[in-house]
Amino acid sequence: MHPEQIKQLILAGMACEYLELDGDGQHFQATVVSNEFAGKNRVQRQQRVYQTLKEKLATGELHALSFKTLTPEEWSTQRG
Repeated sequence: MHPEQIKQLILAGMACEYLELDGDGQHFQATVVSNEFAGKNRVQRQQRVYQTLKEKLATGELHALSFKTLTPEEWSTQRG
């Protein structure tokens, strides 16, 4: 899969304030910033992102994705 395809799937499945995704066609890294993460722990946040990609994960078309999940406030603080 191309990084842009994955990005579009995430954007279609959830509201993101910011989304950056890079990869080499095999392994992908993403930064996902969303208000939907407020009040959720790290595992719940990851589950939410995986939910947007479940079809591609189930078929094996996508298998290696690592990501940071942040609220807009956390993103603002992290960027300084």
